[in-house]
Amino acid sequence: MQFSPFMTTTSSPSASKPSTSIPTSERVLQVLAHVAGHGSSLTARELAAQTKLPLSSLYRHLAALKKWGLVQEHANSGFYQPGPLSLQLAWGFDHHSYLMQIAHSEMVSLMEKSGESVGLLVYVNGQIICLDMLESKQALRCSFSKGRANSVVHGASAKALLAHLPTAVLAQILADHPVEAAYLPEQLEQCRQQGYAVSLGEVDPDVWGVSAPVFSSRNRMECTLSLMAPAARAEVRAGELIALTQAAAARIGRQLAGI
Repeated sequence: MQFSPFMTTTSSPSASKPSTSIPTSERVLQVLAHVAGHGSSLTARELAAQTKLPLSSLYRHLAALKKWGLVQEHANSGFYQPGPLSLQLAWGFDHHSYLMQIAHSEMVSLMEKSGESVGLLVYVNGQIICLDMLESKQALRCSFSKGRANSVVHGASAKALLAHLPTAVLAQILADHPVEAAYLPEQLEQCRQQGYAVSLGEVDPDVWGVSAPVFSSRNRMECTLSLMAPAARAEVRAGELIALTQAAAARIGRQLAGI
């Protein structure tokens, strides 16, 4: 299976990974990944604990990231957060990514046909990241939002992505989550066979979800397209919502393959 550029096989930035498993030249990127993915400000000591880097090395990496505007220190308080250059990166991705351009119209169409919320997610270096999220006009309490990292082992989106990761990458994820490893392989095989994953209340209480992987060729997965709805609303029309999501994912894949 080929791996999309969105999916890397480098070490995960999770705190459980020792810094020695990451090449020296990439440790500044490891620090940036932690700052970007944490969701709130971090102190240098918290970053050091998560990255397993000595404080002296960490401050050196932070200085470089601050110089380039990728990280900023909040009012010299010792708390670090993404910097202004991150906005340029995000803007460039939104406006120039073929995937985002192609997927958006299909996401809008799926949301309008289903009346439910729709998300586009990818696996990147140990995280599952929401690239885009279109909110339904109907009420839904859902933790998915654009730019946010989500559970790597829970929910339909995670399973649809994990089911098509390279064997070595999946094996490491399962090793890091021994409880879920007891039942996930069977669920992932079911996802491969049927072409989609479903979940109920795994990420958010009473939220039903379906997720279909997007392939730009037979063996190249780019992302997954997910639909989320309150369980009471979704379960009476689950078959319809699954079919709509699969069809939209297939159309995105065909357009990507034509690029």
